[in-house]
Amino acid sequence: MKKRWYDYLWIVSLLYLALGFFNILFAWLGLLCFFIPLIISGVFGTKGYCSRYCGRGQLFGLLGGRFGLSRKKDIPAWMKSRAFRFGFLVFFLTMFFLMLWNTYLVFAGARELSQVVTLLWTFRLPWHWAYHGTLLHPGAAQFAFGFYSVMLTSSVLGLATMVLFKPRSWCVYCPMGTMTQLICRAKHAGKPPQ
Repeated sequence: MKKRWYDYLWIVSLLYLALGFFNILFAWLGLLCFFIPLIISGVFGTKGYCSRYCGRGQLFGLLGGRFGLSRKKDIPAWMKSRAFRFGFLVFFLTMFFLMLWNTYLVFAGARELSQVVTLLWTFRLPWHWAYHGTLLHPGAAQFAFGFYSVMLTSSVLGLATMVLFKPRSWCVYCPMGTMTQLICRAKHAGKPPQ
């Protein structure tokens, strides 16, 4: 099968994590992975981003499939359940809005910049080497630290489920996938079947 340009987006996922390791402000680029899937599902009513353009899904497919780092077991039924997927989405969005609140506090001058990356919403990892000050407000860096934390955490969860189950098991409960699915359902709700 002939490879297309979007078959190499897994490189972008790796590059994103590497750039954020050396300069946290690159974490802002992760917003593309946040807005593009929502736009595609809103405009076209499809999950085209998930199936074609998601570099993270491609990376898990490559590592778990071609490189054999996956047990290739079925994901448990409870992880596929609607309750788990929507519960995880609510939890993820809560953590995301908490990150936005912390960013607001730094912008408002109520809190100092915290140069840490929080892994799995629990472990605070010092990340001071990745930020040396810029002309931007410290709040911009606070957002970057927080957003990189979200992206790194979701990557770690995806790698863990890739190893334990099938390569793209993360895609089953990915919050972006759940949100795009909701958008697609809403977009097609009033349309007659074809």
